[in-house]
Amino acid sequence: MAQQAVLAIDEGTTNSKAVLLSQSGSIIASGSAPVPIQHPQPGWVQQDAMEIWDATLQAVKACLAHAPDSRIVALGISNQRESVLIWDRRSGAPLGPVITWQCRRTAPACEALRHAGHEPEVIARTGLPLDPLFPPTKAAWLLEHYGDSQRDICIGTVDSWLIWKFSGGRVHATDRSNAARTQLFNLAQNRWDHQLCSLFGIDPSMLPQVQDSAHVFGTTRGVEGIPDGIPIASAIGDSHAALFGHGAFDKGDGKITFGTGSSVMTTIPEFIVPPAGITTTIAWSLNGQPVYAFEGNILVSASILPWTARLLGLSDVDDLLRLAQTVDDSGGVSLVPAHVGLGAPHWAAEARGLICGLSFGATPAHIARASAESMALQVQDVFAIMQRIAKGIGRLFVDGGPSRNRYLMQMVSDYLDHPVIPCRNSEASAIGAAHLAGLATGFWPDLDAIASLANHDAPLKPSMPPAQRDANLTAWRKAIARTVAQV
Repeated sequence: MAQQAVLAIDEGTTNSKAVLLSQSGSIIASGSAPVPIQHPQPGWVQQDAMEIWDATLQAVKACLAHAPDSRIVALGISNQRESVLIWDRRSGAPLGPVITWQCRRTAPACEALRHAGHEPEVIARTGLPLDPLFPPTKAAWLLEHYGDSQRDICIGTVDSWLIWKFSGGRVHATDRSNAARTQLFNLAQNRWDHQLCSLFGIDPSMLPQVQDSAHVFGTTRGVEGIPDGIPIASAIGDSHAALFGHGAFDKGDGKITFGTGSSVMTTIPEFIVPPAGITTTIAWSLNGQPVYAFEGNILVSASILPWTARLLGLSDVDDLLRLAQTVDDSGGVSLVPAHVGLGAPHWAAEARGLICGLSFGATPAHIARASAESMALQVQDVFAIMQRIAKGIGRLFVDGGPSRNRYLMQMVSDYLDHPVIPCRNSEASAIGAAHLAGLATGFWPDLDAIASLANHDAPLKPSMPPAQRDANLTAWRKAIARTVAQV
């Protein structure tokens, strides 16, 4: 008898992944395919919508080839967030590129809106500051350059695009976690905000219908390699999906996802207008009820490691980390990875990367160590704000590829001065999407059943001497100040 399974898509910035999850929570099979990235100008980052779709199909094909006897009962989607595209509703053809979350092309538009005094109201309604990370100015740019008044246009984030494609062009929808990241969704009122749409020049009729994260959006139709009629039963932003996949359902639970960038997220009991430096978002939504969270988005995280390896003439990241571990500290060297600007909590879009604190005693090992430490130090900047505002931080999970490296995660625990709990499986986002899809279709009956599936390693506890931690944080903050002063 064929084994029943949920198929989860995790469409990330650089790779599309597909994972089959059994009812016991184990991964039956997985597959992946790279997604090309284009840099047409300095600070501009974009992708091709059809290449995203093709990579998704390749990942699904590779996954299903490893489990030919599995029967798919539901499909879930987690996705890179804040990347936006437009397409023709009639033909389904993309109009222009997918402008990704890393792209800074609309920094001048954000600055103009900020200068006009709109930012406080935008934050009060959406929990998000005016920054080119977020989609509305990017969507407006696409409409200006590729829109046509004669066309019936859809605006969507990557989850909406995949729902559209999996449903054979029948469904234009999103979930509340992704809607919350568009800067067009009123978090307190739980709806698209027409005043904000007017501010950014967006026609609300172009936006997707908003649903729960666990919801049957439609069924598959005409997708190569997937039978028709499979429920498309979840959609959720990748960082949110990782938090859900950890079973982080207790008050104050949080997680750090490490990837190209990083996301630090902790749940909160209600919508709170965020303090400067972090954002408020919807973690997920079930039965019409959103779960809110604080979040800080770091633009350059693990992607600094291969860059530094190339800079030092090393073959790969493994060599870089081996070199970093040959010294006890960074020798006073700080590396601030502001290669596409600084995100949370500094929000300096025009900042660029900096290496400082060099002396004749500095060696490649010290630069390697500074590069590795930068991941943890950026997280600490965000976490410190959350600790001051949130009423207690609970369990703190870590996931993403770098979370498998104990050396890096011990640094995170040390600089946060808080235990971190690694996930045994790095596919936390795909697992979260699968759990939500299974919840929507009855594959799993409730949250208790899903929480029992979580699989984590023992916590890593802080071990860095307080004096060393404080000295390193002081040096880091001076480096951040120098980076921001360049702007």
